[in-house]
Amino acid sequence: MRSVRSPEFDGVTFHEVHARSVLNKVPAGSGVPFGWTVNPYRGCSHACTYCLEGGTRILLADGRTKALSELKVGEEIYGTRGHGASRRLVPTRVEAHWTTLRDAYRVTLEDGTRLVAGGDHRFLTSKGWKHVTGTKFGAAQRPHLEPGTELIGVGRFEPTPDETLGYRAGYLCGMLRSGGFAAEPDAATRALEYLPDFGASVGFLQVPADPDAHWQRGFLAGLFDIAGDYGRGVLVVAHDEPEITEAFAGALTRFGFAHQTDEVPKFPARQEVRLLGGTAEVLRFLHVSNPAVAWKRSLDGAVIGASRRLVEAIEPLGLQVPLFDITTGTGDFIADGMVSHNCFARNTHTYLDFDAGHDFDTQVVVKVNAPEVLTAQLKRPSWRREHVAMGTNTDPYQRAEGRYRLMPGIITALARSGTPLSVLTKGTVLARDLPLLQEVSADVPVSLAVSIALLDRELQHRLEPGTPSPQARLELVRKARDAGLPCSVLVAPVLPWLTDSAEALDALFARLAEVGATSATVIPLHLRPGAREWFGRWLAGTYPALVPRYRELYARGSYVRKAYRERLGERVAPLLRRHGLAPKTGYEARSPEPLPEPPPEAPVVEQLRLL
Repeated sequence: MRSVRSPEFDGVTFHEVHARSVLNKVPAGSGVPFGWTVNPYRGCSHACTYCLEGGTRILLADGRTKALSELKVGEEIYGTRGHGASRRLVPTRVEAHWTTLRDAYRVTLEDGTRLVAGGDHRFLTSKGWKHVTGTKFGAAQRPHLEPGTELIGVGRFEPTPDETLGYRAGYLCGMLRSGGFAAEPDAATRALEYLPDFGASVGFLQVPADPDAHWQRGFLAGLFDIAGDYGRGVLVVAHDEPEITEAFAGALTRFGFAHQTDEVPKFPARQEVRLLGGTAEVLRFLHVSNPAVAWKRSLDGAVIGASRRLVEAIEPLGLQVPLFDITTGTGDFIADGMVSHNCFARNTHTYLDFDAGHDFDTQVVVKVNAPEVLTAQLKRPSWRREHVAMGTNTDPYQRAEGRYRLMPGIITALARSGTPLSVLTKGTVLARDLPLLQEVSADVPVSLAVSIALLDRELQHRLEPGTPSPQARLELVRKARDAGLPCSVLVAPVLPWLTDSAEALDALFARLAEVGATSATVIPLHLRPGAREWFGRWLAGTYPALVPRYRELYARGSYVRKAYRERLGERVAPLLRRHGLAPKTGYEARSPEPLPEPPPEAPVVEQLRLL
């Protein structure tokens, strides 16, 4: 309908739309304790530092990788072009970069790779482009991924090595034993950066009797930079010293590279080591070793398709998350090794006025006709009056609700139809509707939950900019209880070494008990891909000393280690009992992945996906 900006909402644009439906069915298997949601807003000015997506690695034109969320317009990356029955890598530029809010799905491959994408996203398969989701029959019929589908790409991305002292020694050995500074300026620049680490010693020129992995990664890079070559799909290194070629072949073997060693007829003293396996193994070599010479990293024209990986499962995450996308000159790009189509064409955003660079928390879509549409949907004979949860995707009481006043009509429609309802919010605008909620609670079950993670106002402002203060939310709980409504509190997320001390939790629980909260559920921080990178940057900039400790806690994935959960549970359980806040009923969602259960008496659950 129109887009609105107002001085009272600095930096936020509201896009007013007429929705066709606002009553949303939760996908089967999502694990949440409700089947339906209503979200009058798309986008949220209450967005938090730890609630963003975008960590999928994208192949750059120099062979390195970068998170999708960090790409910039104008950057060179790799796309593909058809070449007979195959495809080849070609450089292309990022023409646009934006984010949107979509239902998210996890695509798991048989090699363990996990991709999070919207249902409309398309990947290249052995039988053409296929969407993440679809059906074989009916209105939603379209080519889509299934278990066993072959995806085409360049193989799984490997992490780039850290430039440890061992890596630097290996690089200098390989580079200087092959001719040194005269040949390649990029290699010379790197060597000059590394040399001061070793002072007057030249011990790094010797090949160690038992080199470690760091040294071997550096050695592969240094030798390739000076004595290596890549062209027409073949990567080779030629050298006159048997000790060097043997060390190179040994390093390749260590990292699982197939190779062969041949004599060079024109130069009897020279041996040539050839990498086998095609483009996928060449790319893996570049990632494992990280050579410095730019032109040798070029994969322009390389044939792809030999590396095929099978889909193991496609699972709905049961919520909408901000998903990033780009437009490229070729119409595709390489995402975590897979050929990926530009799934959200630019024009699909223009009718919502979403332009490149506008993020989830600054572009809010308002379904201005939500109460009327919901009323019509609830009158359908098929409606079974199942529990409807609000606040599951975006906060219904974010600041925009003070302007648009959609929730009174939504609450009234639900109550008149006899539908139980619940609200989860951080927004104090909820206080406006407490009299209405109190009134309808005589007719249908009503439950409220307020998210309060900590009392420290400064830390809360850094983590949740634009949200009401902890004190304001505590007062909201008090008002809800004074109105006779049950109101629980989600202490989420608990941040290790920042908000998890017994003193901090005891003080918070005391305040919750003081304002009359019916219960509290404690949820440790959960870092999904994308959220992990964004939170990591925030942590590095704010509390750099904690970065190594967080890496250890979250080394196995998105969820904190079991030992930490158990310690937190042991700390929390007696404090909740002391303050009379132990949960009496579960309003919690289990993780979609199998995880060890916390101790029975410890009310510590995984991060709610509805958050």
